[in-house]
Amino acid sequence: MQEQPNKKASNDSRRHFVKAASLSAAGFFIVPRFVLGGQGFVAPSDKVNVGMVGVGGKGRQNAQDLMKLDDVQITAIADPGEYWDLANFYYRSIAGRGPVKRLIEGHYEDKTENFKLNEYLDFREMLEKEKGLDAICCSTPDNTHAVVTYASMKSGKHVYCEKPLTHNIWEARMIKQLTKETGLATQMGNVGHSTDGIRQTVEYLRAGVIGEVRETHSWVPASRWIPELRGLPESGTTKPHGLDWDLWLGPSANRPYHEWYSPVTWRDFWDFGCGALGDFGCHDMDAATWAFELGYPETIEVFPAGFSNEHIAPYGEIGYYHFPENNTGKPIDLTWYSGGVKPPLHPSLPAGYQWPSRGTLFVGDKGIIVNGGDRVPHVFPESLAATMKQPKEVIPRSKGHFRDWVDAIKGGPAASANFEYGAHLTEITLLGVLSLRMRGQKIYWDSQNLKAKGLDAADAYITEPVRPGWEMS
Repeated sequence: MQEQPNKKASNDSRRHFVKAASLSAAGFFIVPRFVLGGQGFVAPSDKVNVGMVGVGGKGRQNAQDLMKLDDVQITAIADPGEYWDLANFYYRSIAGRGPVKRLIEGHYEDKTENFKLNEYLDFREMLEKEKGLDAICCSTPDNTHAVVTYASMKSGKHVYCEKPLTHNIWEARMIKQLTKETGLATQMGNVGHSTDGIRQTVEYLRAGVIGEVRETHSWVPASRWIPELRGLPESGTTKPHGLDWDLWLGPSANRPYHEWYSPVTWRDFWDFGCGALGDFGCHDMDAATWAFELGYPETIEVFPAGFSNEHIAPYGEIGYYHFPENNTGKPIDLTWYSGGVKPPLHPSLPAGYQWPSRGTLFVGDKGIIVNGGDRVPHVFPESLAATMKQPKEVIPRSKGHFRDWVDAIKGGPAASANFEYGAHLTEITLLGVLSLRMRGQKIYWDSQNLKAKGLDAADAYITEPVRPGWEMS
């Protein structure tokens, strides 16, 4: 087990969390780094040199997004995998060090004279050798998010990391604490946070368009990638050429390579991923957390649907979070669904209405708001939508999820999904995962001491053991 963080530092009050984590959303700005002379300062006129850690499917996508920014240059990549064929997954591409290196070099060869992209298997070697890097973009499996982020920030690098920010709750607290200490520019990869739609939704809810909200529901169609899974593979399969399997495992326990573990399908295994809830919670519980400035839940109870065990995630889940108060001082309940389960249709909806395949529902005493994939707020009943007063635009609009991060690196406002906010949203998500891994046991959460009250067996999931050499220190 790793050493616990300072309990007092970890026990931020809800109001302190909101003030610290939502600076840009509330219209406040951090002091520019050129005034502070702070760690990792990049002049507004300079290019930001980024190192990519993880260049699989999501890493390739993130590289493509970063290459759209003229003041960013990717100068190094690190990944234990040489080549991944992702044609059968939603990425519909090839990835890994080889394909992504060719992609990046092809992009910059006409833009930068004598451009050279340095390539590494181990991100730690990249951090040691690439002194000119300003920032790191982490797109690895969940089990290595925290160790990559922690080491990068300790090296003075600004960090963008995919969601969930960490694999366990202790790691989330550690990253949150380090973010405060360093003042580095950070952004979690819940890209929907930067849409106009989620900002409109937050404004509608805070303006009381549907009245007092006491319950919210979020659902995603996601299920397990490998339906036939009944446990861990009993033997290995041939390892892909150019893959350093030991590095890929990172802090997780050693085992033979099996094609079920990678690429992408690692999400089905608790050692590497966090199932559908871990994959989508930081997206689809974001609006509620932001709008109501949710602190820590008091109780969490998430039930697995279909077969699961201590090693593999379920086909789906239904879960219940209870927050003792929100920014109105009232309690609020959040219900989570995955695997095709959805809430009952609400009487405010018109005849024949069908829920979107993925969405969020906010239930108020005057009406409801429904978000679909675009996150735009749709108000019902239709009579309320026709007569409501349009809320004022009070939350600054995003220039783009990566653009906001790069602007923060250059001394602009903090990105609104910075790690202080992202770590908190991740902890809410992972508390549901904790209940799932405890086979649906109800968690009474002691946020001050990072304890599930009366469930000592949960400690092994709150702070997970790691292999020697992979400690966050």
